[in-house]
Amino acid sequence: MSRQSLASRDSNLGLPETCLSFEIRGPWAHFRRVEGNIVKQTYRIPPRTTVAGIVAAMLGLERDGYYDAFGPGSSRVAIEPVGELRTMNVPQNTLSTANEHLKTVPSRGHTRISMPDPTELRQQHNYELIVDPAYRIDLQLADDDLFERFRDRLESGTSYYPPSLGLSEHLAEVEFLGSFDVQEHDPETVRVDSAVVNATDSIEVEPEKRVRVERAPGYMAADEGGRTTTDFLSVGYSPAGESLLVADAATAHVDGRRVMFS
Repeated sequence: MSRQSLASRDSNLGLPETCLSFEIRGPWAHFRRVEGNIVKQTYRIPPRTTVAGIVAAMLGLERDGYYDAFGPGSSRVAIEPVGELRTMNVPQNTLSTANEHLKTVPSRGHTRISMPDPTELRQQHNYELIVDPAYRIDLQLADDDLFERFRDRLESGTSYYPPSLGLSEHLAEVEFLGSFDVQEHDPETVRVDSAVVNATDSIEVEPEKRVRVERAPGYMAADEGGRTTTDFLSVGYSPAGESLLVADAATAHVDGRRVMFS
C-alpha cells in the first residue's frame, strides 16, 4: 500500500483508512490489574493504555506526553491474541523503587544515578505471568507524523526504548506485518478474530469454547500528579486464542480478518 493512501480518511472519524499491523511476543508478560491483591494478577489482554505505552516507548515520546495522541477520536486499536493465553504464578524477590528507598551514587557530582538500595530487605511477591504471549495489534493514528515515524520504526526494526510486555524485565520482539486498508462493516452477526470490545453481552455462547471478560483501563489523561485513567473498556476474548461469534457487532475488515477497534 502506498503512503499516499494516508490522504484518504474516514469521513466520520477523521482517521486514515489505513492501519499499521504488528505482532508483539515474548517469553513472559505481566499487565498488572488495577485491583489490589496479594497475588499480583495480570490482564490476559494488554490494556489499550499499555499498547499506547509500548508504541510511545518505541517512538521515544515523553512520559505523560502522549495521551492525547492515543485518545478516543485520534486513534483506534484492535488487539488479537495469537495462540493460547496460559498463566503461571511466579514468586519474585523485589526491592522498592519508591523515592525514599532509592540510593543515589555517587553522593556528589553532576553525573549521578538513583537505584534501589541493595542493602534493603527484599520483599517477596507472587506475580501471575502470561507464558509465551503473542498479540497482533492493528493501530490507526490521526497524527500523520506519529503514524509515519512509527511505520519507519517498524520497517527498520528499531526502537527508542526496548519494547516490553507490561514490565521492563519482560522484553519483547516486534514484527511488522504491514499496512492494510480498514474496511468498515455495519453491525451484523459475525465471527470476530480480535478481542471483543464493549460488546461482551453480544458474544454468542458456543459449546466447548471458553470466553473470558475483563475490564481494563482504556484511556488516560495527564494531570498534576502525572496521569489518571479517564475510561475503562470491557474486553471479551477466547483464552485459546480462537475467534468469537458476536451478534450485531460493528466490525472492520483488516487483512482478511474481522476485528473490533476501540
